[in-house]
Amino acid sequence: MSESEANVDWDAEARTFDEEADHGLRDPEIRRAWADRLRGWLPAGAADVLDLGCGTGTLSLLAAEQGHRVTGVDLSPAMIDLARAKLAGRDAAFLVGDAATPPVGEQRYDVVLVRHVLWTLPDPARVLRHWRGLLRPGGRLVLIEGRWGTVSPVGIPADRLTELLAPVAGHVRVERLSDDPLLWGKTVADERYAVVAMD
Repeated sequence: MSESEANVDWDAEARTFDEEADHGLRDPEIRRAWADRLRGWLPAGAADVLDLGCGTGTLSLLAAEQGHRVTGVDLSPAMIDLARAKLAGRDAAFLVGDAATPPVGEQRYDVVLVRHVLWTLPDPARVLRHWRGLLRPGGRLVLIEGRWGTVSPVGIPADRLTELLAPVAGHVRVERLSDDPLLWGKTVADERYAVVAMD
């Protein structure tokens, strides 16, 4: 975890977290852009999705609206409270826990969905192996990551992530996201992408 990430009080951040255009997805066009992308990354039929580092549950909600059963995990109890409220009445459960080692016991999933979390973890190769072990046969990892900033960039480049995935996934597809301002609510110049990794 980066020093800046380690010092963030996510419980304190929870109240305003959804104000960022690409966090809360309150703008209908941004929400639709993310829903369309998610539809392409997730299975066509109803699936069990594990959303790690789920935050306030925005991507969990989009997945649930597409007919998937969602389990969200986040380290912040305040984020989990907001996610539970956002998905009240839907086929979703939320757990307080570490995204690197989620508290799901022997449960296995069709999809492990992770957005902007892997780059913060100290041993991403080990974490990817663990996440791969949470998948059912034929399951997929959907990893939304990037490399942000120009002076002191943080994150994980797509080519590095594909190298890390080579031992755990037979097929890895990278989808560039930087050139779609609708996803971010603005034009961005840094590296943003999604990786879908399957057997």
